[in-house]
Amino acid sequence: MKVNVNAVNFTVDKKLIDFVQQRMDKLEKYYDKIVSSDVYLKVENTSDKENKIVEIKINVPGDDFLVKKQCKTFEEAIELSAESLERLLLKRKEKTRTHI
Repeated sequence: MKVNVNAVNFTVDKKLIDFVQQRMDKLEKYYDKIVSSDVYLKVENTSDKENKIVEIKINVPGDDFLVKKQCKTFEEAIELSAESLERLLLKRKEKTRTHI
C-alpha cells in the first residue's frame, strides 16, 4: 500500500516513517482493497503534554476513512488510529459481504 507521510511544523525522522509504514501495512490483512493512505503528523503549540496529533486518511474504492487522534507520542497516536481503522475496515468488509 502507498503511504504518504506529511509532517506539519516539524521534520520527521526515518524511524517514525518506518513505524507508520509497518503499521499501515498491517491494515491490509483486514481489508485488502485499500488504495492508499495519507498520514498527517502535527505538533500543536500548547503547554499540554498531549500535543501530538495524527490524522490518517485511507482511500478504499467508493469511500474514504478519516481518523484523528491526539496523544503524548506519535507512536501511541498512530497505534490508536490504526486500531480504529481496523474496526472501520472490518465493518466495511462485513457490509460488502452481505451485499454479495
